[in-house]
Amino acid sequence: MGENLEVECRKRGTEDDLRRATGAMTGADLGIEDLEAQRVPLTGFCYRMLGSAADSDDAVQETLVRAYRNLASFDPARGRLTTWLYRIAGNVCIDMLRGARRRALAIDMGPAARDGELGTPLPADRFVEPMPDSRLFGVTDPAERVVGRETVRLAFLAALQRLSARQRAALVLRDVMAFSAQETAEVLGTSVASVNSALQRARAALAADPPGPADVLDPENAAQRNLLDRYVAAFEAHDVAGLARLLREDAMSSMPPFAWWLSGASRITAVMAASDACAGDRLVPTAINGSPGFGQYRPGPDGELRPFALILLELRGGRVAHIVTFLGTAGRFAEFGLPERAPR
Repeated sequence: MGENLEVECRKRGTEDDLRRATGAMTGADLGIEDLEAQRVPLTGFCYRMLGSAADSDDAVQETLVRAYRNLASFDPARGRLTTWLYRIAGNVCIDMLRGARRRALAIDMGPAARDGELGTPLPADRFVEPMPDSRLFGVTDPAERVVGRETVRLAFLAALQRLSARQRAALVLRDVMAFSAQETAEVLGTSVASVNSALQRARAALAADPPGPADVLDPENAAQRNLLDRYVAAFEAHDVAGLARLLREDAMSSMPPFAWWLSGASRITAVMAASDACAGDRLVPTAINGSPGFGQYRPGPDGELRPFALILLELRGGRVAHIVTFLGTAGRFAEFGLPERAPR
C-alpha cells in the first residue's frame, strides 16, 4: 500500500503546498483526515478499473496526493468531495490503462490442460490480481456487502477488463458505486447523454458474455462453513477422495501466473493424486475478492510452515466450483491478515 499521505506530499511538494492544503479551505474546513476517509472506497473503484492490487495502490495514492495539494481549489458549493475525488481517480486510472495489457483469468486464455504440466509462467500483468476483503469493504450494511462481494469476484473483474476504460468507469460508478448520471458525467468530464450511452454499451457487453455464477459468501451460513471446514480437512490430509466429494463435476482449477487450468472434477483429482507436493501443507482462512480464501503454508527445510500461496475458492450449489492458487504471492500474506508462520 502507499505510504503515509502526509509523508508522500512532503516528498513531492513544498511547505507552502502543505500549509495551503491544511489551512482554511474554500467553503469547507477540510484536511488530510477527510481524504484518508475515502481510501477504502477509492481502492474499490481503482481496483475494479485496473484489476491489479499494486496498480490500485499507486492510483489511490496518486489521487490523494493530487487532491491534498489542490484542496484549496475544491469548492463544496459546486459538488460533493467524493465527486471531486473520483474525477481525479478516474483520470488517473484511465491514464494508467492507456496501452496497458488486458488482465484476464487463466480460464480465458485458452483450452483446458490435460495433465499437470504447468508450462512457462506469464508476466504478472496478464492476470487479475487478488485483493483482501479488508481493503475493499468499509460498509456494515449486509445488502451493500453482498453487492460489494459480487462486484469484486474474479470473474466479474475479468469481465470488466473486456470493456473500454470509459465504459468500465461508467458501469462501476453507476451500477456499483451508485453515482447519479449527472455525478458520473462530472467525474468523467462528459455529458449525461455520453454517460448513458457508455453505460448501455457496457451493460450489453456484460449481458452478452456474463461472468459465471457463484454463491455469495455468507460468513453466517452454516452450510458454507461446513463445506469450507471439510475442504481444509481433506486438503491438509491429502485426501483426494474426500476433495473429490466436495467438487462440482464441472469444477475448474487454475494457478496464475500460468495459463494452465483444468476442467472437471475427475481431471482435477487425477492431477492431485499424481503428486504429493501439497502433503504436509496447511491452510489458514482469510477472505479474498469477496470469496473464501486461504493462505497455503508449506514446510521448509527446518519443518517450519512458511507462506507459499494464496488460494481462492468459488462456491456454487453447495460445492466447490473454482480453485485459484495464486503462486508467487507469499510476500503478500501480511496484507491478507495472515501470520508469518502457520500454527501447527
